[in-house]
Amino acid sequence: MAIVRPFKAIRPTRDKANLVASRSYLSYSDETLREKLEHNPFTFLHIINPDYKDKIKQKGIAKYQSVKQKFENFVGNGFLKKEVTETYYIYQQTHENHTFEGIIGATAVADYLNGNIKKHEHTITAREEMFKSYLSTTGFNAEPVLLCHKENKEIANIIQRYKATRAEYEFSTTNKAIHKLWLVSNENDITTITNSFATINDLYIADGHHRCASSSLLAKEKESDLSNYFMSFLIDENQLNIINFNRLVKSLNNQSATELLTKISNYFTVTEVNSAAYQPTKKDEISMYLAGKWYSLIVKKGIIQNDIVSQLDPAILSNTILSPILNIRDEKTDKNISFEAGTTPLSTIKNKVDSAEYAVAFILKPIPINSLKQVADNNLSMPPKSTYIEPKLRSGLIIYPLD
Repeated sequence: MAIVRPFKAIRPTRDKANLVASRSYLSYSDETLREKLEHNPFTFLHIINPDYKDKIKQKGIAKYQSVKQKFENFVGNGFLKKEVTETYYIYQQTHENHTFEGIIGATAVADYLNGNIKKHEHTITAREEMFKSYLSTTGFNAEPVLLCHKENKEIANIIQRYKATRAEYEFSTTNKAIHKLWLVSNENDITTITNSFATINDLYIADGHHRCASSSLLAKEKESDLSNYFMSFLIDENQLNIINFNRLVKSLNNQSATELLTKISNYFTVTEVNSAAYQPTKKDEISMYLAGKWYSLIVKKGIIQNDIVSQLDPAILSNTILSPILNIRDEKTDKNISFEAGTTPLSTIKNKVDSAEYAVAFILKPIPINSLKQVADNNLSMPPKSTYIEPKLRSGLIIYPLD
C-alpha cells in the first residue's frame, strides 16, 4: 500500500502564481536566466539564485543559507503564503497534444526504503549528499518527484469533479503550456484520496531519483514528521509521455565512415534509407545518420542477451557500437558523446552532423512504460539517458516545508 497524505504547502498568492513558478534553472541559458532575474522580481529563480548579482558566487552551506534567507523574504513580503489546512493539490498541465493531471501530495520515505516506490536509475552518492544538505539547510522542497501508478477510478473521479470548478491557479507559460491547480481541503475527498492510494501497491519514479534518495537521507538525519515524507506529483502511468534520448558522437575512433559501416554490419542488417529524416519504428531497430545518409540498423538474431536491460535500444547501441567500435566505455563521462532529447527535430540533428560538429547520430525509439516497470520491478537500472519523461514540472508552484 502507498502511504500518501495531504500537507500545508507554501505557495504563491493567486495573482503571482504565473510570475513565481519557473522551469528548472538548469534549463535556462545564462542569457535567459539573467533576463528573467532582471525583469521579474517575483520569479522563484531569485530564491535559488540569491547571489546572481555578486561577482564572487557563494558555494555549499553559505549558498544554501542565502537561499533560505531569500525564501523567508518572499514569505515575509507576502509573495508566498502557507496553507491553513492540510490539503491535496490537483495539478493539470496541457502542452501540445498532451494533458497531464494528478495529485500533488506528501509521499512516505518509508515506501522508498521498503521498495514500494520503485526506481529504474542509479543515483550518484555525491549528488544525494549535496541535495540532502540543501534540503536540511533551506528547510523546503520546491519541486515534486514525478511518480506514476496504475489507473485508479476513485482518484480519477475526484479529479474530474474538481476540474468542473474554478481553478485556484490558471495560467499559460511561454512554451505554450497551460497550467491549472485546484485545492482539495474537503475532509471526505481527502479521505477518499488517501484511502485510494492505500490500495495501490507500487509507485514508480518517472523523474526525481536523486530527490527521493536525498529525502531518504534527510529523514535519517532529521527524524522529524515532515522529513519522513517528500513532495510528489502522482499521475496515472498511461498519461506519461516517454520520449527517447538520441546519441550524437563527435569522432569515429580513427575510422572512416566506410570502415564504421563494415564493423556495424557484423551486428546489424544495414539498409540505406532514401529519406530526409528517418525515425526507427521496427523491433530492435536503430536509425543512423552518417556521411550525409540515413540508415536503418536492425540487430541480427543471437546478438542480444536475454536479460531485460540488454534488450533495450540504449543497451543494444552501447553493447554493439558505442563501446566495442567507437570506444565509448562510460557514457556518463565520455566527452565524445552527447545526448539530445527526442523533442529535438531530426532536421536539427542532421544539421549538426552535416556541419561536422558531430560525425554520426543514432536515433532510438521511446522505451515503453511496461519495459520501464520491468526494469524497476527487477531492481535493475537503465543505461544513462534512456528516457526523457514528460510532464516537466515547475519549481515554486507548490512548496513542501521541512521545518
